[in-house]
Amino acid sequence: MNLKLTDKTALVSGSTKGIGFAIATGLAREGARVIVNGRSEKAVAEAKEQIDQTVPDAKIESFAGDLSTAAATETLLQRFPLVDILVNNLGIFEPKPFEDISDEDWRRFFEVNVLSGVRLSRAYLPGMKQRNWGRIVFISSESAINTPAEMIHYGMTKTAQLAVSRGLAQSCAGTAVTVNAVLPGPTHSAGVEEFAGQLERRQNLCRI
Repeated sequence: MNLKLTDKTALVSGSTKGIGFAIATGLAREGARVIVNGRSEKAVAEAKEQIDQTVPDAKIESFAGDLSTAAATETLLQRFPLVDILVNNLGIFEPKPFEDISDEDWRRFFEVNVLSGVRLSRAYLPGMKQRNWGRIVFISSESAINTPAEMIHYGMTKTAQLAVSRGLAQSCAGTAVTVNAVLPGPTHSAGVEEFAGQLERRQNLCRI
């Protein structure tokens, strides 16, 4: 496949593992210059090394920082003021009974899963419009339309991503900038295995 990305710069938030890592690897394989992001230098370095081994001619940049925070986002923008492709993949999830989800939990999930993508899109969209080319993709989830009872706070954030992406897409009408959301289901990754373990432990506790 040739997506003609050799002159494009792509940022994939939360891309040291799971879906984000797979997306970053795929974009590198297509010739894009890819900015890999994770919260720690160690995680980012390991992801970069893995991509380099898989795609020998990969053009990989790295940024270690928690992009759920405004401070880290500002630092990122100073280093990488323009990107052509933005993949808003950063996200967290956990199984938790609705009655136990605190106000802080709701705020934390919204900050990480929704506001991280809002901030990055707000920062990079003007440049895309000015150059009349750009791609923004929100990695939502099937939970956006089929909210799981054990993760209502997570499902809420995924539905919010659909609203944001739809509104942004309408704002880009008449340009060569596109905004979309994709809704993947469960994937066989370390994150899902961890989730399955958490859910099993909670179910076992409920039986006691």
